[in-house]
Amino acid sequence: MNHKRQKNTAADILALADQHQVAYTETETDVWARAITRLAGDDVDLDEIELLLIALQRAGCLSRPEALKLQINYLREAKL
Repeated sequence: MNHKRQKNTAADILALADQHQVAYTETETDVWARAITRLAGDDVDLDEIELLLIALQRAGCLSRPEALKLQINYLREAKL
């Protein structure tokens, strides 16, 4: 496994967002989903990188499987 490559996942996501001039903007649906999640007893708190993945997917820069793969790599990297 190439650990150096894996540690660049956050930087890759930031660069991709910059390249496509994409930023996360909260929608009414996001507010609703967060409220429902909280009411269900879950507290999901996405960070800047994870929100950028959502924005990149919404902008059509990433497919759902591509975004999930990047998120998995990013979360794995956070554990190292």
